[in-house]
Amino acid sequence: MRGVMILKKRKRFMVIGIDGVPYELIKDFSEKGIMPNLKKLIKKYKFIKTQVPLPEISSVSWTSFMTGMNPGEHGIYGFMEINKKNYTYKFPSFPLLPVKTIWERIEEKGKKSVIINLPNTYPVRKINGYLVSGFVALDLDNAVYPRGLLSFLKEIDYKVDVDTALGRKDKKFFIKELYDTLDKRLLLYKKLKKEKWDLFFFIITGTDRLHHFLFKSKDDANHPNHNDFINYYKKVDDVIGKITEEMEKNDIPFIILSDHGFTSLKYEVYLSQYLKDWGYLEFKDENPKNLKSIKESSKAFALDPSRIYIHLKGKYGRGSVNKEDYNRIRDELKRLFLSIEIEDKRVIKNVFFKEEIYSGKYFDNAPDMVLLSNYGFDLKAGITKKEKYAKSFFEGMHSQDNALLLDSFGFDLKEHPYIDDIGKKLEKYFY
Repeated sequence: MRGVMILKKRKRFMVIGIDGVPYELIKDFSEKGIMPNLKKLIKKYKFIKTQVPLPEISSVSWTSFMTGMNPGEHGIYGFMEINKKNYTYKFPSFPLLPVKTIWERIEEKGKKSVIINLPNTYPVRKINGYLVSGFVALDLDNAVYPRGLLSFLKEIDYKVDVDTALGRKDKKFFIKELYDTLDKRLLLYKKLKKEKWDLFFFIITGTDRLHHFLFKSKDDANHPNHNDFINYYKKVDDVIGKITEEMEKNDIPFIILSDHGFTSLKYEVYLSQYLKDWGYLEFKDENPKNLKSIKESSKAFALDPSRIYIHLKGKYGRGSVNKEDYNRIRDELKRLFLSIEIEDKRVIKNVFFKEEIYSGKYFDNAPDMVLLSNYGFDLKAGITKKEKYAKSFFEGMHSQDNALLLDSFGFDLKEHPYIDDIGKKLEKYFY
């Protein structure tokens, strides 16, 4: 009709992240009535098991999701890397991420985003909208964009993360911190949801923290913290229910996803001690604190959580392995790692060479081998350890193959998709 302007409906999307939550837990808790809001959503929408790139940690998974790329394309393989010349540790901070995130790419179409508590976004970099970093943010001042938001966050005593050091000693304090942190997160959501936005990320990390310290309490009704575990999930369900109800009311599609699964932890396994015992890793110091004192004779070394690097000549400052020996050493190590047993149980489920799981511009920086453990065995570098494995103060560990996705939009995804595939689909939604 002449003179009538037809307004195109604004495309918006909500992402709710529940860090470290396994598919089976949500399925179980929803069926038992612990999470009634999730139960309703599962009945209405697609609810599937997903998997994440290796190693199965937040920095790798969330970066893969927020870029829609595998680690070989975005270059993040862990929370810490080493300087190849002098073997000092370095933190791959967000400003050094060499690729654009989904929200940065859709900015080119004028889209505005709100990102709350997303891991591996510290220190912040400029965004068309609002960004409050998640784990590992060292201080609030550098975790907020624009800086004008800082006054509100300080006013409500916003917490980037729970105090896990104190929480390890005092479980009552730890539980209180979980609730306080989530409540402050919700206050920030209520403030920023009023802004104009196209893409919104709201990440809950308290679930991951709860699992690390109290995973055994989940199924043990006699555990002193069993009710604490259950009640926190009721709180999470309430928060998710409030947000998704608003999204449905305003006809805004959403997804709920986790960055990895979780399972019970039996032993931490220290890869450096096996490498030393097999003669592949040697140090100048009797009690090394890090890789600075690695000997030139070393053929391989480990980095958390399950990464093995071949000590190549020309690539590392004291590297001694010739290129022609590279595949032979990897084959030898693969056989050795697969042979590890603890209490008659096989520790390593699979060993992957870098070319089997990574591809892209930053492939050269990838670990030469990545180990995937069987449930119950958490793989650490363990340079300072004396033993090969030990019990830990942690009760739970990450898992790779049982993360989750609840999808109200109906993305076309293959069975058991990777988290970076979900990120790719999300970006295409805006085009």
